[in-house]
Amino acid sequence: MSTAVLSGIMLVVFFAVMIYVGYASRKEASDVNGFVLGGRSVGPWLTAFAFGTSYFSAVIFVGYAGQFGWNFGMSATWAGLGNAFIGSLLAWNVLGRRTRVMTQHLDAKTMPDFFGKRFQSSKLRVAASIIVFIFLIPYTASLYNGLSSLFGMAFNIPYWAIILVMAVLTGIYVIVGGYMATAINDFIQGIIMLFGICSVIYCVVQDNGGLVEASKRLAAVQGDAGWNGAYSSFFGPDPLALLFVVILTSLGTWGLPQMVGKFYAIKSEHDIHKGTVISTVFAIIVAGGCYFLGGFGRLYDIQNNPVTGKPLFDTIVPTMLSTLPSVIIAIVIVLVLSASMSTLSSLVLTSSSTFTLDVIKPARKKEMTEKQQVGTMRIFIVFFIAISAVIAIIKDAYPTVTFIAQMMGVSWGALAGAFLAPFLYGLYWKGVTKVATIVCFVWGCAIAIFQMIITLAGIDVTGWGTVLSYIFKSSINSGVVAMVGGLIIVPIISLLTKKQDEKTLNDIFSCYSKHVDTTAKEYLE
Repeated sequence: MSTAVLSGIMLVVFFAVMIYVGYASRKEASDVNGFVLGGRSVGPWLTAFAFGTSYFSAVIFVGYAGQFGWNFGMSATWAGLGNAFIGSLLAWNVLGRRTRVMTQHLDAKTMPDFFGKRFQSSKLRVAASIIVFIFLIPYTASLYNGLSSLFGMAFNIPYWAIILVMAVLTGIYVIVGGYMATAINDFIQGIIMLFGICSVIYCVVQDNGGLVEASKRLAAVQGDAGWNGAYSSFFGPDPLALLFVVILTSLGTWGLPQMVGKFYAIKSEHDIHKGTVISTVFAIIVAGGCYFLGGFGRLYDIQNNPVTGKPLFDTIVPTMLSTLPSVIIAIVIVLVLSASMSTLSSLVLTSSSTFTLDVIKPARKKEMTEKQQVGTMRIFIVFFIAISAVIAIIKDAYPTVTFIAQMMGVSWGALAGAFLAPFLYGLYWKGVTKVATIVCFVWGCAIAIFQMIITLAGIDVTGWGTVLSYIFKSSINSGVVAMVGGLIIVPIISLLTKKQDEKTLNDIFSCYSKHVDTTAKEYLE
């Protein structure tokens, strides 16, 4: 059976299941709490897989795996392990329970809503919503990256048609079933990703003579590193650059609204413990597997950019897969589509709920009913999916329009730089102030925008001194500085500025001291 036929059959079955899940979940999406948070009753398996599939999109499997695998070789696996132990295990332990308890106490349904109620400021809520709106759209548009080259191996159809099908089908099940449909489909898509990653790694390694032989061949590559063995070494040719990648892609999730939002919906304390383990194992296999796979990219004849002469990173993984059996290519196509659709659904649900609940609803003079709020969110889901699809199509049709790709490169750093510190400190410390939160918002966005200007204008930063030139030579480095800088700025500014009312703070933090009866199975004295 040909690759096209096999892939087509698997895709039809995949799409049918996604639509059915959306239809079956429609009753859970009748009110705002159900549509946005699944009634705060989502179990550990669904929450853990929703967290993982939102974390790891086709951008990681196709783009980042190729790029970082090319740059760092097998040591790129450290990025995947960082994602597992910092971005998943530590995130669940540090943020999971406190986020769930405080957001329910404040009745906060989105991250901007949390900022507004935690710091008693409607302006802060609106500002956070605008940041989410601006920086999630290019992130959403980037999810279509990599689909073109992969689908080109199986189907002779235009790229815009692929984008259209993915956008429409994702929109249908999110609009109909809300968060619960997204969570269930994320679970199904996560199973596909786990099975697909393991199959692909095995086939690629075997295609290169086994792990030992592939490692020997990689050790013989000199490449850009200037010395043999760099791409098979423990920390790779540039350990400092690798560290920045690990920090950005791992710690960054702590400040992303679509990731933190998963903790709002989990059902119980016991489910948080289970979800932590499930999410970490998922990340080890998927993220660790992706970056490990990308590390063998230099063993293949990769297509170069005709203008710059540098490798086209999005073509590295597809090139590695092109020699594999038809059934593996078909699995990978469904895998990448699963990764893209799961993250797309999470992002558009986050964007639409944030814009509706934190901007539209407060701005209206008349009270919005539950039905009107859900209806408005559904309209904005269509809007966000449509605009991201249009941006992706324009980017493909006009390769010279590079600002979209550059914007996506800074969106992760901007969101995490602005939100991570005030959100984290806000869960644990009464001393965080509104002024410190505002300063952190400005800091994160300013660093990201400045980086984008430098990149788009082609400004040479080599003469800026060792530190500044290293920070702004890439969006990865500046994104890390934005996040780490926020963690330093917020406590310093908080100590110098006016605190919130003591009575208000005591009421907010009273949720942590509330007495709850439980069994010995759940709690040890």
